[in-house]
Amino acid sequence: MNFDDTPQEAEFRKLARTWIEANRPDDLLAVLEALNPDGSKKASTADIVRVSKAWQKRKADGGWACLTWPKEYGGRAATPIQRVIWDQEEGAYGQLSQPFAIGQGMCGPTVMAYADEDTKRRLLPPLASGEDVWCQLFSEPAGGSDVAGLRTRAEKQDNGDWLINGQKIWTTGAHFCDYGIVITRNDPTVPKHKGLTMFWLDMKSPGVEVRPIKQASGHSGFNEVYFTNVRIPDSQRLGKVGDGWNVSITTLMNERFSIGARVATGVPEFFDFASSYRMPDGTLAIEDASVRARLATWASRSNGLKYTAYRAISALSRGERPGPENSIGKLVSAPMMQDIAMAALDLQGPEGARTIDGATPAAKLYQQLYHAIGMRIAGGTDEVMRNIIAERVLGLPADVRVDKDVPFNKIPTKGR
Repeated sequence: MNFDDTPQEAEFRKLARTWIEANRPDDLLAVLEALNPDGSKKASTADIVRVSKAWQKRKADGGWACLTWPKEYGGRAATPIQRVIWDQEEGAYGQLSQPFAIGQGMCGPTVMAYADEDTKRRLLPPLASGEDVWCQLFSEPAGGSDVAGLRTRAEKQDNGDWLINGQKIWTTGAHFCDYGIVITRNDPTVPKHKGLTMFWLDMKSPGVEVRPIKQASGHSGFNEVYFTNVRIPDSQRLGKVGDGWNVSITTLMNERFSIGARVATGVPEFFDFASSYRMPDGTLAIEDASVRARLATWASRSNGLKYTAYRAISALSRGERPGPENSIGKLVSAPMMQDIAMAALDLQGPEGARTIDGATPAAKLYQQLYHAIGMRIAGGTDEVMRNIIAERVLGLPADVRVDKDVPFNKIPTKGR
């Protein structure tokens, strides 16, 4: 493992740092923080998207948007390690790009891998510059964590178009997105991982209805999306008919890497909380030996995640493809995030229920608790991730699947 920049990397870091210093978006970040002082995203969606688009446009004009994408698609044709360096230098300003994380990190690579050249040149540059925002339409109410259990139908019409009917759920950002990628079932007579087809679509298409979901935290970042006779041209298909599962793997792998790379653990927030919160006897929580022991355990685990990520960075720097360690991030960080938030709530007792608002360390951890629960589901549940690591990394026997090789329309939908 090598933590030092090569001369070329050092030169790129200097270039990125110089540009950020000259164009730093303190004005935009200040607006976002003023609207949202406690990190709970209470700012209106329009305000968040507005300031995010302004920073993304500023980066695109300077040649710093979607760095690893080819230049003809709005990128810089940079190396993966240069992207890592940029993320390090961008620092806190990176939160201004959050509305584009799904589009640029998951949808864009899928379009780039499967769309025709004209489509890529038309759709990708506006995505890179922040003009367009994309969402990912995968999860369904009846499918749970089983993406292949989807029931949204795609029926081929006589004129070659497709008619889409069904429902998606937990779609992040659908209420402000311009486009999306949607996976559908075109053939229910074959096993569930077959007979799937992927499309991209305009979210303003007739028959698309978006309904925000009110979460326990009071936020509405997720949505239900209904498709009623939505007509999609065959030219908007991604990949071959019936090969949607393989296409979706591109999206899912980018999603899991993206989530694992960006999930915070909450260790600094808990340290701030424990250093300021007084227990019923008047002592600070940090003075309690059991609190310090838990904090030490979490800090060690957090450092393990950090250095595991450094291994991947070192591999990128050498031009190698990172190994299975990239699967660790999400599986470890999301549960730890939840454990830390719960520990803070437990220390406060009933008083903790009153800390949902504000900019205090306790309030931040309260909000983190709600966020962590979603992170343990998004991009694959803990159980799904463990199965992936066990079967594909460790080579252990595959989990029992009673629906293997069974036509989808023959799989029982009710228990006996």
